[in-house]
Amino acid sequence: MAMAADTIDAARRPRNGAPKLDWAHALKALRRLLADKEDTTQVFEIMRALNGSATAKAYHRLLATPNGGRIAYERAEFARKLMDDAWLDSLPEGSVGAAYRTFIRSEQLSAEGLAEVSRQGLAQIEEPHPYAWMGRRTRDVHDIWHILSGYGRDALGEACLVAFSYAQTKGLGWALIALGAASRSPSTHPYRKAIWQGFLRGRRAAWLLGEDYEQLMAEPLETARRRLNITPATVYDAIPPEARDGAVG
Repeated sequence: MAMAADTIDAARRPRNGAPKLDWAHALKALRRLLADKEDTTQVFEIMRALNGSATAKAYHRLLATPNGGRIAYERAEFARKLMDDAWLDSLPEGSVGAAYRTFIRSEQLSAEGLAEVSRQGLAQIEEPHPYAWMGRRTRDVHDIWHILSGYGRDALGEACLVAFSYAQTKGLGWALIALGAASRSPSTHPYRKAIWQGFLRGRRAAWLLGEDYEQLMAEPLETARRRLNITPATVYDAIPPEARDGAVG
């Protein structure tokens, strides 16, 4: 499971300009995702169906932040930066970027790999539109949110990060995935409590989409967590690593 990005889908837009919600499509995609958590394309299908105006609202919220106007004006494609090995290698030990570097290389991930998945059946994600750019920005920082939140890529970690992401973005697609994961969680460990804590941590944290990520990547990880009010994932951490993939049965 990986982070999805929203964009404007003209086919789903009624006359008043607000994107329509397609619950039937979202629920079908959720069933597929719960059957195979690695089927990342279903995440993007759910976001496309339900996240509606969340990305547009995030873009306008970005403009209201101290650095948001500049960030939006530059409209940098952060995935390109994340694919620059020389830049990643230049980030100091103990930094957010160093932890990200270790994470993606140990997990054999790449920002471009996630971007490629997002393009499958969702060509609008590459449109030269500010809302589409905001969707790409949201997509591209997903693995950085793994680092900041402390959640791994196991089933429970992804479910917790989905709940965290809902609190941050208010996109209904995230809420549906989190509820779906919680509904499939067995009672052998406090999986649902961990997912709920993910939501609470996301709600209490600073708004991460307003960050200057090039600066953030060079910041010491623990310093960044304190500054952003990202509290420890105590429930998730207390569940044995070998049991975390059993969070969704």
